Amino acid sequence: MIKAHQISYKHKDFYILDGVDVSLGYGEFLAIVGPNGAGKSSLLSVLANEVRSRQEVLFKNKAIAKWDVKELSKHKAKFSQHNSNDIPLEVKDVIMMGRYPYFDAQPGKEDLEATSRMMDETDIFHLKDREYNTLSGGEKQRVHLSRVMAQLENDIAHKVVFLDEPLNNLDIKHQYKALEIIKNFTKKANSAIVVLHDLNLAAQFADKILLMKSGKVSAYGTPEEVFTAENISHAYNFPCTICGHPITNNPMIIFG
Repeated sequence: MIKAHQISYKHKDFYILDGVDVSLGYGEFLAIVGPNGAGKSSLLSVLANEVRSRQEVLFKNKAIAKWDVKELSKHKAKFSQHNSNDIPLEVKDVIMMGRYPYFDAQPGKEDLEATSRMMDETDIFHLKDREYNTLSGGEKQRVHLSRVMAQLENDIAHKVVFLDEPLNNLDIKHQYKALEIIKNFTKKANSAIVVLHDLNLAAQFADKILLMKSGKVSAYGTPEEVFTAENISHAYNFPCTICGHPITNNPMIIFG
């Protein structure tokens, strides 16, 4: 679905990304992890066609930069790490922004149904008539997750969603709910690339892990392949121990 080879991106003389390879198949959940400044968000922006690199990013065997913008918006959506905190609209209208590619003047029945479904899934339907600016940080985060996922509510096959730290400000319950929404999206042969800081949640939900350090790929593979004490300690420059999750048997990382 997405292929990128030797992606490099620099600011002045500093390489933010240096020779990064990415390959994402249909139905895969890829978590990008790594310490602060590793290049995770920059890589996500390049893959989502928000930042141009000299190397092509292929989406469905076509350079993503050559897609028609409106058509592409029905195939892919992106959740940004930094969303505006000042939007003078009601919650339901913010989420409807995700449906703009599908109508010109007034939303149709499908648009209304898509926004309602996502408000239900993210547990914010009761907030639909609230002013966005009155919400807490976590509630705002769930509004934007609803907006992004509502954008991809269509019959197109093999869609992709990019999410940059979607768990910020969320409590434990809603962190799991958000990841379950993303995981269910990938179970329908769609794909997701998600920047995460919580390595244990990444191990539990992701199919593949891309571990970054200093703009380069430090390790890539399944959670079991990537999440070794050696790999993590090297990337984060901090000691850790790996054990099996008592329920799922996924790798569980304990720092210190």
